[in-house]
Order: sequence, then C-alpha cells, then structure tokens
Amino acid sequence: MKLPAFLHLRRLEGRIVALFLALLVLVQLTSWMITYANIRRSTEVAVEAELKTGQRMLGHLLAQDAQQRVAVLRQLENNHGIRSVLAEAAGMPATEFADTLFSALDSKNSQLVDASVIAYVSADFRLITATRLQAEAFVALLPALIQAKEAEDAGNEPSGRASLALVGGRAYQLVFVPVKAAGLGGWLMMAVDLQSEPLRELQTLSGLRSVFLLRPAEGQAWAPLGSVLDAATTGQVAGQVQAAEPTFSLQLGEEEMRGLYVPLLRSGDQQLAVLLLRSFDQAFESYRTLRQTLGTLTVLGILAFALGSVLTARRISRPIKTLADSAERLGAGDYATPVAQDGSADEVGDLARAFEAMRQGIQQRDASLNELAFQDQLTRLPNRAGFVQVLERWLAEHPEAPCAVLTLGLDRFKHVNDVQGHDFGDLLLQKVAQRLQALLPASEDALARLNGDEFALLLSQADESAALALADAIHRDFERPLRIKDQTVDLSAGIGLALAPAHGREAKQLLSRATLAMFEAKKRQNGSVFYSASLDAGSQESLSLLSELRHAVEAGELRLYLQPKVDLQSGRIISAEALVRWQHPERGLVPPMQFIPFAEQTGFIRALTAWVIEASAAAWAQARAQDLALRISVNLSTRDLLDQDLPAKIQAMLDAHGARSDALCLEITESAIMDDPQRALHTLQQLQERGFKMSIDDFGTGYSSLAYLKRLPVHELKIDKSFVMAMESDLGDAKIVRSTIELAHNLGLSVVAEGVESAKAWRLLAALGCDEGQGYFIAKPMPQEQFLDWLRAWRAPEIGSIGADTMLSQLD
Repeated sequence: MKLPAFLHLRRLEGRIVALFLALLVLVQLTSWMITYANIRRSTEVAVEAELKTGQRMLGHLLAQDAQQRVAVLRQLENNHGIRSVLAEAAGMPATEFADTLFSALDSKNSQLVDASVIAYVSADFRLITATRLQAEAFVALLPALIQAKEAEDAGNEPSGRASLALVGGRAYQLVFVPVKAAGLGGWLMMAVDLQSEPLRELQTLSGLRSVFLLRPAEGQAWAPLGSVLDAATTGQVAGQVQAAEPTFSLQLGEEEMRGLYVPLLRSGDQQLAVLLLRSFDQAFESYRTLRQTLGTLTVLGILAFALGSVLTARRISRPIKTLADSAERLGAGDYATPVAQDGSADEVGDLARAFEAMRQGIQQRDASLNELAFQDQLTRLPNRAGFVQVLERWLAEHPEAPCAVLTLGLDRFKHVNDVQGHDFGDLLLQKVAQRLQALLPASEDALARLNGDEFALLLSQADESAALALADAIHRDFERPLRIKDQTVDLSAGIGLALAPAHGREAKQLLSRATLAMFEAKKRQNGSVFYSASLDAGSQESLSLLSELRHAVEAGELRLYLQPKVDLQSGRIISAEALVRWQHPERGLVPPMQFIPFAEQTGFIRALTAWVIEASAAAWAQARAQDLALRISVNLSTRDLLDQDLPAKIQAMLDAHGARSDALCLEITESAIMDDPQRALHTLQQLQERGFKMSIDDFGTGYSSLAYLKRLPVHELKIDKSFVMAMESDLGDAKIVRSTIELAHNLGLSVVAEGVESAKAWRLLAALGCDEGQGYFIAKPMPQEQFLDWLRAWRAPEIGSIGADTMLSQLD
C-alpha cells in the first residue's frame, strides 16, 4: 500500500509535516515541563506558607492555654477559702490540699486541676504543699523561670507567667502567679503535661498534622511526646526529622509530605520541638484541573497544527514538483522548453520566474561557454587549457612533424605591479602579447597566455635552430623598452624550449618541460634554456631534499668544519668560524650552497643552526680540555633572528657542555636584520644581555648598514671578501676597506677581514689597523677533528712589506 506523500519522510511534504510537528511537539513538551515545574514550585511555596501559618497558630494556642491556666491560678489565689487553706497549708497532705482546691473551683476548672500539678511555694521557694508528690521537680525550676520572666518584663507589674519545661522525660507547660494575700506571699504554680490536645486543635483549625518530639541528648533519636497521628506513622515521622533545615521533605507510605521543624525548648542536652506536617500530594492535586486543561489544549493544538501543515506542505510541494521537472529538462540540456509558471506572486512563483531567467541565461551563455573556457579575457589569447587543446590538435594532425614549444616568463613583473599598480600591469601584458604575436612566423603558430606573466608559443614545423632563432628574436625585440602612460618599462624574460618529438609527443608533457626549462633560464639569468633530463632530476631532487636533510641530522651525516681567524698584529689564532658540511652516503661531501639556501626557504635552517651551535659548543669544550683558548663564530640566519626563544635555546646548549657565553661569536648578515628589523633587534638585545659577542657578517654588501649599525648591539664587523680580495689591485676597494676599519673603530667595534688570500693582503690589513683576518692564506676550512692538531702546530709566517708600502702610500 502506497503511503500518502505527507507520511513519506523522503518526500518534501512528509519532511515539512514531520518538521512542523516535531517543532510543535518540542515546544509543547517544553511548555508542559515549564508549567509543571512552575506548578510544583507554586505548590512548594503555598505549602511552606501553610506550615508557617500553622507555626503561628500553634504559638497562639499554647499562649491561650497558658492564659487559661493563669486565670485558674488567679481564681484560686483570689478565693477566700483557698487563702485560708494556703495559710494552713504547711504539712497538709496532698489529697486534702487537692480536695480543697476542687471544692473551690467549678467543674470545668476542676477537671483542669485534676490533669495538672498545683503547688504552693513560699517566697524563698520552699514547697509548702502540692496536689501531687512529684511537685519538687517543678519547684526546682521555678526560681530560674521567675528570674527570666522578671528580666524579660523589667519594670512591669508582676503577674502570672507561663513557660515550657522538661521533667522526667516529659514536656510540661508551667504557669505561676504571685500570691498577694496579706501575710501569705509566695507563688501558686501549675504544671500541665504537654500532650496532643493543642495539636488536635491545630489540626481542626488548619488541617495540619503535627507531633511533639523530644531528643534526650545530642545525636540520639527523636522520641514522640504527643501526636495526632497513629503510633506507626508517628514513629516514621520521628525517624525522618531534619533539624538542620526548617522545611524539608519526607515520605509517609506513598504520600509525599513537607515538614516544618520548630524548636520549642532546649534544657541542657534535652531538646523539645514540634514538627508540623502538610501533604504535598494533596496540595499538588488541587492543580489537577489546570493540568488536564493544558493537556487537552496541547492535544488539540497538535491535531490542528498537523492538519494545517499537511495543507501547507501540499500547496508548496506541487508547484515545486513542476519546477523539479523543469530542472531535469535543463540538466538534460533542453534549454528551449520554457519553465511552467502559474503567475502566483508568492515565493514559489518567484522561484519559477528565477528558473525561467536561469534557463534563458544558460541558453545565452552556452554559445560562448567554449570561448570563455579556453580564452584569456585580458589578452584575448588562448589560455592554458586552450593552448593545450591547440597543441594536442596539431600533434594529432601532424604525428611525424617536428615542432617547438616555448614558454616565456617576464622578469620583475611583480615589481611593476607593486610599483605601478595592477591596471598598469594589465596594459603591459597586453602590449607584450601584441609584440609576441607579431613575431610568430607562420599562421599555424600559436600564442597563449598561461597565467600571470607567463606566455606559451607553438612553433610549427620547427627544429632546434628555428626554435632558438625565435627565442633570440624575442630577446632582441625586448631590448626595445615599452612606453605605457608616459612610463618607460624595460623588458626581459626567461625562455624555456622543448622540442617534439625529441622531448615528447604529448601536449601537457611538452608544456611542462618547456616551463621547467623556463624556470631554469630565469634562475640562471642567461636568456634561453632547452629542456634536458637533468632538470627533471634536479626538480625531483629538490622535492626529496628536505626529508634527506632531516635524515642527515638524525643519522649524524653532518660534519663541523672550522676555518681559523688570526690576530693580524700578533699572528695568534684566537678564533675560528664554524661551517657545516653534509657527508651524504651516496653523493659524498655535499657543498653548503646546494642545501643551505633550500634550508633557508623551507625554515629547516633553524635545525641546522641548532646542530652547528651544539657541535661548536662541544668543539669549544674539547679545545678547553687541551688548554687551547678558542672562540667559535656561528652564523645566524634571518629565521633564527625571528625566533624569540633563540637566546634561551643557545644558552641551554652551552650549559650542557659547560661552556660560557664568551665561547661563541654570533655572526649576522645585514639582510637578516633588514627582513624584520624590530624583531631582529629585540633578539639581538636579549643575546647581548646574556653576554654573547655579535658580529655583522659581509659588511658593505647591504644597503642600510649605517642606518642600523648605530642601533645594533654588536661588537665586531666583518668586511666582505669581495673588497679585501680586490684591494691589492684596486685602490678604490682599498679605500673602502680603510674607511670601514676607521668607521668600526670609531664606533668601538673590532674588525675582521674575510678573503685574506696573500701575504700582501695580510700586511695591508695589519697596516690599516684591521684586528683579525680570515682566508685561504691562513688556512682553508678543515674538519673539526683536524683543527686542534693544526692549531697546536700553527706558526705565523714571516710577513714583510711585500709591495704593501706602495699601496699604503697611495692611500695616504
């Protein structure tokens, strides 16, 4: 049997109905729970108020009973016959005294006297006579009670008083009045056993049930003294008393109750209290009609909502089904059939009109879709996909014919964009496209813009010489600068070339290899490069280089080399520069230029720096153990200076080898500082505070040295070897070296010259006041294991003038 659509959860109608009903049920259940909780809270408040009222009513009842008993004692005290009896009461038997009292009172008060103990006490609180023998215990309490009442009513006329007392495990209400008859004095006292009579009166007035409770000592169980409940129920109540909280819950059989604990008296360790009880279930039951009404309204609301949701779902789903059929036709490529519309002004009608507008738009754009997919919108040339399509078609039509693919990447295009703006860059690309288009020799040749500043050319029926001739023609044409918006732009480019069939017969492969050659041309800055298999190998090698470097550190393949620095005045070796070499298991000793730049780009340089510092600290410790004084210079990269934790890391590595901060000299380059001057300066200041000596390496090759030199916390300046090596023959370089030395000394810095390749250079530098020298004339970098032996055997060579005087005289 097929279910109606509104009952099928996979249909829109069913989901709408299910969602609406689920939301309604959730709201109704939430409302019901909140209402239920509020009713219980209101019931709690009402019950607590009833218990508080019952507490006040019980107090009034006890006070009325006390007043009634005080009135009885007043009647006795004012009775002339009783006064005579009181005057002769000393030694009177209890039975005789009681009979006398009974005869003096009416029948109602006689019953009250019969249920009580009445005693006459002298002014000094001696028992004169009493109706019962156990009156002594009550008389003993009288002085304290009288004193408390007199203190409470200070300044008032003494009158009858009432108090509660615990005697013999029972609770009593004590009332006493002074005897004012002439010549008598003393007190009349009455003690009435506090049982369940006031509790019954309270139940009659308020409906509350209650129990008098006594606890003989702290920690013992409560014992009932009087109750309106049966004995079993009274025992249950006594076992559930919670004296810590005035109002608490308790259970009597199936009935949930609320109790109010009211303390009445504490005498020594004994405690007297009354527990007032109110049935919570009965109070909550009074709201049954409200709950039933809410339940009925909830059910009716769900039914009405269900009917409305079904009608609404049908009204929505039918036109949507029609639109779904139209969408299927559009998906199948039928853009000619209009979308059905019923002319309604609601959201479904808006959707139908939107579908029709979409159909018309797709129909209009379908004709130009291929053009947009395969054409660059800026230059109107084929894009990458279009060029691949053209190349594939040509290769398919000429399976045996040769061709060449050239890819061209403009130099400094990003700089043009940054300086002149993107609009200017777009104009430049359009002009370049026009120039390249004019250089194509045949109609079958093709030009495309791949992306950004990269272009591709297909040279049909071309061999290696024809391809190279076109590349040369492009370079010559680019020698003519472009003029755009009164701005002159010099053009240059790197061109990569790939040949078919020599380098492949697949379009994407040829394009990829030509692009690889183009990158190599830009890297070498030599114009044009033909693809070769070595370029692929180099690319693959760079992809695996990072993992190999990580393995090299972990496997101990790195080697520490040291190149000494000599004091040019004394000829002593006082320090050495730490250099890293990679002893690859297959490639042998890898030069640093093949992996250091890559480590800089990937951020792995930090791991290499940490390795060099660790190895240098170990080398320093080894030299110190052989009584050789040595400071080792370590190069820091840009990424090292941006690490704010670098000072702490270096210190930890030195501490591990027992080395001090003066064991190292940290060399930094100008470019490393300029990348992020603020962060670099902060790191250098931290290093200075820890006592590290710092040196500026390759000084003179940057462009902002003087601006930051006065701010940098450095101690040493290294002159780049390009100046030192040329100063023997170039007076200009010699002047630069002299000026740099003087500048550094004026700033309080020592100077190290790199590139000391001859004795003449040593002599010149020493004469100019240079402090240290480093170069192949002194020693080449050597493994750390050989360095200490070399250092012990070092003897400074004899350095004469060796032609240096002539150069010095020219400088003067």
